[in-house]
Amino acid sequence: MANVASRLVDLGLVVPRLTMPGGNYVPFRRAGSTLYISGQVPRVDGVDKFIGVVGQTMQLEEAYQAARVCALNIIARVHAALDGDLDRVAACLQVRGFVNAAPTFMDHPAVIDGASDLIVQVFGDKGRHARTALGAGSLPRGFAVEVDAIFEIES
Repeated sequence: MANVASRLVDLGLVVPRLTMPGGNYVPFRRAGSTLYISGQVPRVDGVDKFIGVVGQTMQLEEAYQAARVCALNIIARVHAALDGDLDRVAACLQVRGFVNAAPTFMDHPAVIDGASDLIVQVFGDKGRHARTALGAGSLPRGFAVEVDAIFEIES
């Protein structure tokens, strides 16, 4: 079975380097074998991307890509928390996705599939997770999507 690093290469992905959060919180927190990843937004190379309201100024396909970027940023946080050893992930336990959506938009799960699909592509069966996909009246800085996650970690 391929390791996570080789899956990333096969997918043409590079783990991004992320900055520390600007608020009074940490990007991840570990409690025993559980790793909590704070909400990640679709920021690429330090630049805010995917700003808009899904179903109004942004279509589902673009929002799916935004959720995918969020998931890559989640993977970057896991990478940092585990000193670069993504093979220590035993399971992705849960993903929660928030969609900045127009009141008439109803396909929140299809947006968050962007995050779920990437996590499963990268971690294989260990990436299969429970999930919540919610609509929000707004998100910080106007982002279209924000995603957080919980992982089980091997020692």
